[in-house]
Amino acid sequence: MLRLADRLGRSHGRLRLLDYLTPAPRPLLKPDLRDWEKKEFAAVWIGHATVLLRIGQTTILTDPVFSDRIGVGLGLMTAGPRRLIGPALTARELPPIDLMLISHAHFDHLDRPSLVRLPRKIPVVTADQTADLITDLGYRKVRELRWGEQLNLPNGMRITARPVAHWGARTFYDHHRGYNGYSIESGNRRVLYGGDTAYHEGFKDIGKVDLAIFGIGAYQPYVASHATPEQALRMADHVRADFILPMHHRTFRLSYEPPQEPMERLLDATGRSAERVIVREVGGLWSEN
Repeated sequence: MLRLADRLGRSHGRLRLLDYLTPAPRPLLKPDLRDWEKKEFAAVWIGHATVLLRIGQTTILTDPVFSDRIGVGLGLMTAGPRRLIGPALTARELPPIDLMLISHAHFDHLDRPSLVRLPRKIPVVTADQTADLITDLGYRKVRELRWGEQLNLPNGMRITARPVAHWGARTFYDHHRGYNGYSIESGNRRVLYGGDTAYHEGFKDIGKVDLAIFGIGAYQPYVASHATPEQALRMADHVRADFILPMHHRTFRLSYEPPQEPMERLLDATGRSAERVIVREVGGLWSEN
C-alpha cells in the first residue's frame, strides 16, 4: 500500500490527455512582463499559490502549478480538483527564473507535471524530506530547509524557512515530510511567503516586512489548516507588512466557501487600509517602480 501510494503521487502527467478536454477559462488579466528585468520590486499572482516575484536582480517563483487539474495521476486523467480559472502565464511565458520556492508536498503546491515543464537547471528550495519528489525529475540544485534554517545566496539574498501551522503528507502515508513558509531578505527588501498555514503567532519574531503573501481560502471547514481572510490579515499585521498579496483562493475548489468570498472578506476586514491589498485578480501585476 505504501509503495502504491508513493507511485501514484509521483506521476509526471505526460499521459493525462483527458485533463485538457475542457480547459479552464482564461483569466481576465494578462501581466505585461516586457520590462520585468528592469523592475526592482514586483509581484504577479499567476494563480493559487504560484507567485512570480522580482526582488532586486532576482526572479523567484513560488509553488509552481500550471496544470488544469491537480491530484493523483490515474493514467489518462488526474483524480483531483479542476481549475476554476487558468494560470495567468504558461510555463513557456515565464521570464528566466533564478530560484523556486516550494512550501510542501501537497499536490496543489508541488505539482510534478508543472515541474517537468520548467528548466531543470533552476535551483529549488523546498521543505525537509521533500527533495526526492523533485530530484527524480532531473533537478540537481535542490536544497531542503528545516524551520529556522537559512540559505545565503551568492547575490546576498537570504532565504529562511519559517514554521507554519499545516501538515506535509502527500499521500497520507508519508507524514515525515516537512512544510514551510519562507522569509526572503535582499538588500533593504523583506518578503514573507506564508505557504499554507492556519492562524498562528509564530511570525511575530520576523519583524517588519515590505510584502506579506498569505493564503486566504480553503478555510471552510478546514480552519485548522488554512487561515480565514481575517486571520491572514492579523498575521500580516504581526509582521507590519506594508503590502499584502492574497493567494490560495479562487483557483481550485478545495473547500466549501464561495470562490469570491475570501477576497470580499479580506477587503471588508482591511477597511480604510484596503490599498494594502495589492493584487486582487489572477494575473494582477504590482510593482513599486
